[in-house]
Amino acid sequence: MLEEIKKALGIVGKYQDDTIKLHITEVKRFMQDGGVAKSVIESPETYGVIKTGVADLWNNGSGNTTLSQHFIDSVVQLALKREAGNEELQADT
Repeated sequence: MLEEIKKALGIVGKYQDDTIKLHITEVKRFMQDGGVAKSVIESPETYGVIKTGVADLWNNGSGNTTLSQHFIDSVVQLALKREAGNEELQADT
């Protein structure tokens, strides 16, 4: 998951891996505490949502951290899912 999130954020190299891992863990805990099933959290279909949460944490300054409404709305939607689906949506090209 780390490499997929880094790729989505345009981050290369390993210099920030520990910080990104910490953010991923924090986002996943937020999702779990919000009622998202573990199978959904660990599914590749949530990488975009996790990336958004990580970006929210990454881009905020000390004492000024907020999670975006898009991230919050996505977590609410995922909390309503019982389990990860097998079908992936493809972006229109």
